[in-house]
Amino acid sequence: MNETATALSSAEGLMIPDLLATCGQALEAADAYRAAAQRAVTALIAPAGKVDGARLEAEQFAAHGYAWTTTYVEALRQALGWAQRLDAAGTLSELDSLILQAGFGEYLSQLWGGIALSQGEILRPADMGVSDEDVHALYTPAVRTLTERGNSNAVRMRIAELMTDGQFGAQGLDDETLELVRDQFRRFAEEEVKPDAHGWHLRDELIPLSVVEHLAELGVFGLTVPEDWGGLGMGKMAMCVVTEELSRAYIGVGSLGTRSEIAAELIRLGGTEAQKQHWLPKIASGEILPTAVFTEPNVGSDLGSLRTRAVKDGDVYRVTGNKTWITHAARTDMMTLLARTDPDEPGYRGLSMFLADKPRGTDDDPFPAEGMTGGEIEVLGYRGMKEYELGFDGFEVKAENLLGEVEGEGFKQLMATFESARIQTAARAVGVAQNAMELGLGYAMDRNQFGKPIVKFPRVAGKLAWMAVETMLARQLTYFAAREKDSDRRCDIEAGMAKLLAARVAWANADNAVQIHGGNGYAQEYEISRVLCDARILNIFEGAAEIQAQVIARGLIERRN
Repeated sequence: MNETATALSSAEGLMIPDLLATCGQALEAADAYRAAAQRAVTALIAPAGKVDGARLEAEQFAAHGYAWTTTYVEALRQALGWAQRLDAAGTLSELDSLILQAGFGEYLSQLWGGIALSQGEILRPADMGVSDEDVHALYTPAVRTLTERGNSNAVRMRIAELMTDGQFGAQGLDDETLELVRDQFRRFAEEEVKPDAHGWHLRDELIPLSVVEHLAELGVFGLTVPEDWGGLGMGKMAMCVVTEELSRAYIGVGSLGTRSEIAAELIRLGGTEAQKQHWLPKIASGEILPTAVFTEPNVGSDLGSLRTRAVKDGDVYRVTGNKTWITHAARTDMMTLLARTDPDEPGYRGLSMFLADKPRGTDDDPFPAEGMTGGEIEVLGYRGMKEYELGFDGFEVKAENLLGEVEGEGFKQLMATFESARIQTAARAVGVAQNAMELGLGYAMDRNQFGKPIVKFPRVAGKLAWMAVETMLARQLTYFAAREKDSDRRCDIEAGMAKLLAARVAWANADNAVQIHGGNGYAQEYEISRVLCDARILNIFEGAAEIQAQVIARGLIERRN
């Protein structure tokens, strides 16, 4: 551990002696508790060894609680790994150490005291069927030390004090290239996004094309596309770093690359050689802006119930049906369109994915394509690309644009992109969480009440300190998922956990930052009002929190049985 940091912390009487070792011991206890929760929930939803769908639905609260329990334990594991790497490099600071022990102290306390699945939904061990014996076994000496001292008021006050110098903890990228990428996009975001983002939101405007074009020049749309196809060939960690920095300025800009990432991943994994040659270089360069056209009215996460039809007619498919919540639909040039090609095949098997050309719309004529209409959905936040409902009536798609040129593979092809999409969404959430924290801190330092800045009041300082702690936990869990993906390891559960936690953290940070602003936080002229609206969607899109927890719980039980 850094000697200066140790001396400072010891002088304050805040640092837990042998912190890394204590956290390691506590993590072992937490993992044993997680295993006990797994056994208890398995008995509820998979008594014969295989998950029973009816039981899973009936025991959703317990199953989702297990998903959250595992997410907490994994977040602590990744936080400890982050601190150990910093320590090995001789760069573990006082702030980093305090963030670690506060995170362990709070999450360990919540494991046995109650995890907030949402406002008003508190998950306790008994809800999962965990025995008193297993709960008591969690309370080892290391866990007791951390729960009693890790997240104390004094620790939070010291974290808040260090934050006033503009410190939020080391990101721990461990890669000079990634640090250069971060710095480049931070400068871009500070200079070209942040000054205008709130105005775009208030006026409900599309992000200017000049910004989109500059992002294309910087390689955002081809960041993870292989170099052979015109991209930069970087990994998901780079995607996380870029997305976080852009979303820290404005989630709309941080999300501009999302649909390009999805489209490129679909084509790279499921496309024919000709489709790769045609589409990937154009997507990577930004010449083509794609949009994802999956969701339908009355069909959210239940994609197996999609009704939009695509009927083969010679060398084209004719698409008929309705889609909704289509982001950036008017300005884009291509749709990754999921439609049913086999009406006699129920559920997912009758679905196919298309790469559908469309002309880019204008303000006067947003949807000029024949057989296609659209209307804007007015929304509270996430406004820079706009949301639309689309209608198709015989809309033509070239038969050669059927992804992979094989029908019935659409759902499987889409599922192959979910890991990357959820990692990217988690990174967006971390950026929004960071933005909310910085806005709250800036206001608390500038706002004077009763003769001093409100950051000097413990309840305000404590909120800010916990924002820093939990943002770092979400960040390290997101980086873990990205590194797993970059190592070509299956990470659907890890990506889901990162998205689940980061989305909640973004909302909590925004909500608390509004509280710090007081009445001004409710005024549209203050940026935090926009960030609150933007943060709220993160718990809904790319899999609502409840769906996400359901998928994680099922995956964990099936993976371990």
